[in-house]
Formats: sequence, structure tokens, C-alpha cells
Amino acid sequence: MKRNILTTLALLLCVGAAFAYFAGIDGKWSAMLKGPDGNEFPITYTFKTDGATLTGTVTSSIGSFDISDGIVKGDSLWFTANINTMKIKNKGRYYADGDSISLRVGARSTHTTLKRALDK
Repeated sequence: MKRNILTTLALLLCVGAAFAYFAGIDGKWSAMLKGPDGNEFPITYTFKTDGATLTGTVTSSIGSFDISDGIVKGDSLWFTANINTMKIKNKGRYYADGDSISLRVGARSTHTTLKRALDK
């Protein structure tokens, strides 16, 4: 009985630590993203986590769009950027330094590294 309680407490601490780890992803992140024509453009992601759920927006020169179907698990994240009629799948990894996220964007597997944006 005592062993079951200790095991349960240890599991809860691990889950809590994982959620606390991902609390660091909340906020604005910026990058330069290469478009299909090869030109780069600035893009900003604003992330908000609630447990394992990830929501937010993607903002570029063409507007601001919602993030849906977002999930965080361990150091990984997945979400869909709903840009007009397109649903662009994204997957990435959050690094422990808290300053960068590596993302693969869409079917072209464009890679970019997001940096925490400094609010002005």
C-alpha cells in the first residue's frame, strides 16, 4: 500500500515537472521563414499552453491566424496553423535553454528556428 502511494506521488511529480517545463513556451517567438519562392519573410508565433494543450496565433505580413490542434508532450510540440483556407501542420522541439524552438512547417518540411521575441 505504501509503495503504491509513493509510486503514484512520483508519477504525479514527473507529470507536473513536464507541464512546468512546457510553461516556458508561452509567449511570442519570432523567425524568418523561407517561402515557396525562396524569399524569406518574418513570422511571429504567440503560444499559450494549458496543460498539454497548445493554442495561439501565427502572425505574418498577410495577417494573424489561429493555431489549433496543438499538443505538447515532453520536449515536442505539434499544431496546425489555419491560414485562410489552408491548414498547415507544424511540429517542433522546445529546447531546455528556453530561447529556441525548432520547427518543421508544412509538407515541404521547411525548417526554421524560433527565438523568443523581445517585447518592445
